[in-house]
Amino acid sequence: MNEVNKYLSFLRKYRFTVIVVPVIVIIITFFLVRNLPTSYVSQAQITSGIVDETQQQSALIEAVQGDQVRQQFSNLIEMMKLKRVVDQVSYQLIIHDLTTTDPFKPRSKLFASLNKAAKEHALKVYMEKYANAESLNLSNPDQNGLFLVLKSMRYDAESIKEKLLIYRSGDSDFIMVQFESESPELSAFVVNSLSSEFIKNYTSVLRNNQVKAHNFLRDLLKEKSDTLADKMAALRNYKIKNRVLNLTEQSKQLYERILEYDAKKQEAIEKTASYAGALSEIDRKFDPKERKYIESTLSKVNQSIVNTRDELNSVYNLYISNDLDEKYKHAYDSLRNKLNSEIDRSSDQYITNPLNTKQELITQKLNLEIQMDLSRYSINSLENKINSLNGQFDKLVPSEADVQTLELNVDIASKEYMDILNRYNQSSLESSFSAKMDVVQPGTPGMAQPSKKMLLVILSGIISFVFCLLVIFIIYFFDTSVVSAKELADQTGIPVFGNVNYLNMPSLDIKEIWQKNNLPTPLQELKNELRSLRYEIEKELKGKVLLVNSLRAGEGKSFITMSVAFAWVMMNKKVLVIDGNFNHSNTNTNGSAFLEDIISGSGSLQLSPDEASLKVLKNKGGNSSILELADKATVIAKLNELKQLFDVVIIETPALGSINQAKEWMLFADGIVSVFESGYQIGETEKEQINYLKQTGIFMGWIMNKVVSKKTI
Repeated sequence: MNEVNKYLSFLRKYRFTVIVVPVIVIIITFFLVRNLPTSYVSQAQITSGIVDETQQQSALIEAVQGDQVRQQFSNLIEMMKLKRVVDQVSYQLIIHDLTTTDPFKPRSKLFASLNKAAKEHALKVYMEKYANAESLNLSNPDQNGLFLVLKSMRYDAESIKEKLLIYRSGDSDFIMVQFESESPELSAFVVNSLSSEFIKNYTSVLRNNQVKAHNFLRDLLKEKSDTLADKMAALRNYKIKNRVLNLTEQSKQLYERILEYDAKKQEAIEKTASYAGALSEIDRKFDPKERKYIESTLSKVNQSIVNTRDELNSVYNLYISNDLDEKYKHAYDSLRNKLNSEIDRSSDQYITNPLNTKQELITQKLNLEIQMDLSRYSINSLENKINSLNGQFDKLVPSEADVQTLELNVDIASKEYMDILNRYNQSSLESSFSAKMDVVQPGTPGMAQPSKKMLLVILSGIISFVFCLLVIFIIYFFDTSVVSAKELADQTGIPVFGNVNYLNMPSLDIKEIWQKNNLPTPLQELKNELRSLRYEIEKELKGKVLLVNSLRAGEGKSFITMSVAFAWVMMNKKVLVIDGNFNHSNTNTNGSAFLEDIISGSGSLQLSPDEASLKVLKNKGGNSSILELADKATVIAKLNELKQLFDVVIIETPALGSINQAKEWMLFADGIVSVFESGYQIGETEKEQINYLKQTGIFMGWIMNKVVSKKTI
């Protein structure tokens, strides 16, 4: 709150600036805007079809939402502002003015200076540029001149854009095109022409893009089709070359056959073992002599049986190797029957043998031997067949990997082909639809807009006022001047006895302040301030000699000195004021005695009971100092004499910043007060002087002079 008050106090110093500057700006603005032409606004409304469900081709395009919608509208608006589109409107405007006696606006000087031939040439070039949708080539002198004609009429693209406003109407599907000019017909013509040219340009660009996309997809579709055909041909050729039809089914069949032959092999092994065991049992039933006889007698018969058995083994091998073909099965059964018949004949032939009691065992043994031999042969055949099938199965493994790779390539190529085919079909359908954009509300000549002249005048005043406040605030922010007693005490660390307000008066009689009772408020406040100063100084002064100085010249030492002196006089005290400023004697009270005479002893100062209680010792001037008039002891002696005559001796000295005379006077003072004018800054020089005052040991405090109060302002 204190800072606000300080700023307001600071602002009061510039109150006339804050008032005068806005007034001047308002007057200037008024004269500048009073001749502004009346403006007319026209609007056209375009539907984009982006969020309009009645325009959506739901079979082709999915509805877009959110940020995508805003982005599409932003793109459309920027396309409408393209120079290529606005140039078309510029050509139409200038062509209209060249071909009619009623132009949209008064012709410019450059336009009016064109002769008939120049106008015909300009019209021809403008129409060619409009037909070809081209911009003027500014590097061509002739076309550059035609551009200057456009610019002089403010028909160029940049001039049109200055008054052109394009925006989306809320969250709707509509784009608003607005133009402001000094002619209602011109405003309507611009918005309608711009809308038409934009739709035409947008439709053309859209159609070209669709054709390019369609052709690109067509070529890409053919490429993907050829790729798919190549992949399928590679798979087909590989299957033919490697005799692969269906790897899954083939591997399944091979595995089943391997299991089947393995089962037959295990069965043959079991039969062979059982046959061998049965033969061993039969052999144990014959003694060695009988076994020898039987083997010798049956050798001839067995030869025929052995031959038939060998044929049977050969047929069995063919039967196994040809995957159990039925034609070999019949041959195998026939030879088996033949073998059984030969065995029966051998039994009948030797029926009269003395060993016929054991004929049954012999026949059984022959059958078992034949069956065991067949089982042994079948084991080998089955083993070979199983190995062959395993070899075929092993060959399917690398073929399976190659086929999977080829089938994966075909699948990828097929998906790519179908994706491109869908996009191609969609592009074909989209190309058959026309653009969704259309002008739903053309622009019409509008009414005159409310005048903005008064608004501009008011705004100029407000802006200038705010600007002044801002500038003053910046000055205040960087201002380090001391304007209050608290700031002075804070910055110096020395107490302030009081303030003396600034008085805006041409002259002031200090005697009248103490002689009159009914005083104006400022003078009454001054009287109270002087009483307060008198009390504070008297409380701190340890003696009779008071020295009054300042950091700079012109801070009001003389006024303060005489005012405080009169304040003491009102207490019936005898007060002596010594003018110690030899370079500039400025005490306002007349005096008959001079300081030089008193110091030298050539003069004296006596007070009679009927004389005034206030005496002033003036000096004769000149570039002198107190110690140049007499030595220190003499000055002290003279001051002691004066102390006997007066209750208070006040010495006014020069400013510390100008000369060193004030420092000599400090040798004889009992107390020092320094006058500080409000609004001054404390720089490095002032800080050094303040430190010097502190070092004297008799510096009591400050008197702040010329303080600007609210009432003073």
